[in-house]
Amino acid sequence: MRLLVAEDERSLSRAIVTILEKNHYCADAAYDGAEALEYLETGNYDGLILDLMMPKLDGMEVLKRLRERGNLIPVLILTAKSEIDDKVSGLDGGANDYLTKPFATKELLARIRAMTRGQELQNGSRLRLGNITLDRGTFELASPTGSFRLANKEYRMMEMLICCPGKPISTERFLEKIWGNDGGTEPNVVWLYISYLKKKLEVIHASLQIRSFQNLGYSLEEI
Repeated sequence: MRLLVAEDERSLSRAIVTILEKNHYCADAAYDGAEALEYLETGNYDGLILDLMMPKLDGMEVLKRLRERGNLIPVLILTAKSEIDDKVSGLDGGANDYLTKPFATKELLARIRAMTRGQELQNGSRLRLGNITLDRGTFELASPTGSFRLANKEYRMMEMLICCPGKPISTERFLEKIWGNDGGTEPNVVWLYISYLKKKLEVIHASLQIRSFQNLGYSLEEI
């Protein structure tokens, strides 16, 4: 299950992402409304946690544009605006749920589960390519001859690769989407995690391989 957190307060955004990852979600962070829309256009997300007061585009404008484009992604508004009129506007504007700050972690997770329940049924909990399945709920990478439960970052890398078969994904893109591109992570960490995934694909006799392309990145391809 992959979620986008659109929240401009970076410390709170990091805290929410940490909560989600500890509960077996994949989570990306966007820090303004325009960036959130860009992520939603290029990524494969199962839900959006949306702040209302953001720079460039506020949350209501993001929500409006999503629904005008026919994007039915489940949206949980998470905001400090607690007036009844604000809640009514958000829900009437196309949000699936509305939660005010400060919030309890258990309630946030319960609302996410409720919001995305139908999405799980619609999209299926498994991604498939070749003889491989990737379970989005358990992080299990499996073939007919074996399986591994991937660590969080391994899972997120494999999800990115399996969603874009045959298309190279750059080291910079992995760093941005998975490590936050904060400048404190060495590019070699991407190569290290790719090597873990390559070995696991070999062990379970996958009909897929991860190929490396100089200056382009890595792609998942059928053998």
